[in-house]
Amino acid sequence: MNKLVISTSSFDLDNNPHIQHLLKKGMHIVGNSYGRKLTEDETIDLLGENTVGMIAGIEPLTERVFASAKNLKVVSRCGSGLDSVDLAAAKRYGIAVLNTPEAPAQAVAELTMGLMLAALRRICHVDRLLRKGEWPRTQGQLLAAQSVGIVGLGRVGRRVAHLCQAFGARVVAHDSYVEESPQGIELVPLEKLLAEADVVSLHLTYDADTHHMLNREILARMKSGAVVINTARGGLIDETALAEALTSGQLGAAALDVFEEEPYRGPLLKCDNAILTSHIGSLARESRQRMEVEAADNLRRGLIKAGLGTGE
Repeated sequence: MNKLVISTSSFDLDNNPHIQHLLKKGMHIVGNSYGRKLTEDETIDLLGENTVGMIAGIEPLTERVFASAKNLKVVSRCGSGLDSVDLAAAKRYGIAVLNTPEAPAQAVAELTMGLMLAALRRICHVDRLLRKGEWPRTQGQLLAAQSVGIVGLGRVGRRVAHLCQAFGARVVAHDSYVEESPQGIELVPLEKLLAEADVVSLHLTYDADTHHMLNREILARMKSGAVVINTARGGLIDETALAEALTSGQLGAAALDVFEEEPYRGPLLKCDNAILTSHIGSLARESRQRMEVEAADNLRRGLIKAGLGTGE
């Protein structure tokens, strides 16, 4: 019996037609019992040697993982990012890697806007004080009055840019791979964006070149009182340096949905001007359903292409 692994911490098996099809074809499905992101060793143990296909979350899929999974043919990411996958190693081991880039984009963009508005209007801070019996008359800031810097104009970044424009904000952007600016968005060098934007929102991939792109030195050069939003990948920011910048008042606020180590247990938890969410960017019901269905369809098609006979 061929084994399939679903390593995401949540997945609706019952309402996914492609998963039900694979079950009827005799596939055996094993899930993630930890309810969180798996470690490398946990991923190796879950895959074993007899797994042929995998619907993956954001666990590290390294050379070591692929070397141990002797029969793995297809990895279907439930999401867009592939920075957790050693693509070169996957190619060497003959493993097809697929993803669902479009499905989560709107959900992540809308969460970004929610975090941005919450940070500017200090919604979470006011909520905490009210629950303590206070009645704060806290003055926030209008998004319409801000200059918003979008770093990365991919599927999510472009959506966020257009949503900010709808609020009346001035939008500037930086993307090394974009030559023609979307309507009403000024393309600027990264250094200029970081120095002048009131709100900086990150929407780019994570790799060796973007590791800690917002480090202590860069954060110190940003506009005093600026707001940082990250719904992309945790490794883009030096979280310790960010906590220091928030505590010192160099930055006005930050809102993060992603972290280098998850679950997050770091110094930002002590910053009242930090809004932290538990990697929920794609967890809007409609987007999540679409993402899971697409991931399962990709897996089924990949298995057919690999000659494992799961078609009609």
